[in-house]
Amino acid sequence: ITVKGSSKDTEAAAAEEEDDPPKEEPWETALKTTVVDIDVAEFKGHKVSLWELLHSRYIPEENRKELLELYEAGELTLEQVKSVVSTIVTRAAAAAERAEPVTPVSVPRAEPVTPVSVPRAEPVPRAAEP
Repeated sequence: ITVKGSSKDTEAAAAEEEDDPPKEEPWETALKTTVVDIDVAEFKGHKVSLWELLHSRYIPEENRKELLELYEAGELTLEQVKSVVSTIVTRAAAAAERAEPVTPVSVPRAEPVTPVSVPRAEPVPRAAEP
């Protein structure tokens, strides 16, 4: 049995979906509205949302995905996420500051090496066959 649907119904349903922005999950809203005071790098002196910190260059994508999954599943509380993210950002920013390139010091040039002649070994005479 084949059921035909009106193409108008499909178009209307598609138009309705486009009009409604995707609903934000409660856990996502919580991350966006939770503000953290963190005094490192570009965040110094600013209040930053946990969501912004999670999506900053200091949190590797793999860690971000794992933290979001654990929080969404209820395995981590908001306070735990806040603590973990703050620690990662603080440590990563400190490491980045230590790794700043230092102005290069002039490196002494090596003196050209004079080639040395190596004496060739004389072939070893073979024993005469009997």
